Amino acid sequence: MLKATEVFNQWAQVGKDKGMELNHTKSVEDMLNFSLREKYSIGKDFNFLDLGCGNGWVVQKIAEDRLCYESIGIDGADKMIKNAKKKDPVNEYIIADINSYQPEKKFDLIHSMEVLYYLDDPKRIIKNIYNSWIEINGRLIIGIDLYFENQESHTWEESVGTEMKMFKESEWISFFELAGFREIKSWRSNKQKDWAGTLVVTGKK
Repeated sequence: MLKATEVFNQWAQVGKDKGMELNHTKSVEDMLNFSLREKYSIGKDFNFLDLGCGNGWVVQKIAEDRLCYESIGIDGADKMIKNAKKKDPVNEYIIADINSYQPEKKFDLIHSMEVLYYLDDPKRIIKNIYNSWIEINGRLIIGIDLYFENQESHTWEESVGTEMKMFKESEWISFFELAGFREIKSWRSNKQKDWAGTLVVTGKK
């Protein structure tokens, strides 16, 4: 099997990152709307990190929000970052191994769509985010399409050719709980007749 970053580099080269953006738009907008409602209720400027930013489309979208003073993307696939920087020379994009990365600053809002199950140990990463990446009262929000209750996703590891970690919805929630997050919520976004929807899990520090 290939490393996930190798797969994503291949996708970036053939333009598949644009298809990922299109396919994830509805779920991501739902996640961002939830997060931004909270930020506007607080009325305080915030900084933002997109964990596994791909071609940077979410970073750019949030950078346009009047309360966002800094929007940063991180990804382990260097060709995805190259596409992001070409498309958006204004915001910051970081090439790094998410499994071991330690940011120089903390963030008020961290977003991740379709990334964590590719990592070596998602439970450890969520704990690390809580400890070192996120500000007090900051929010982590993740979207997951590959999870046990989504039957369609069970063949993806074989078809894509890279390792993926399969967990139940209850297990993803427990990762947040064990890390220390509070006010944890979960729901299925963009659920359809033949699609279980994106599993969204979020919590505050």
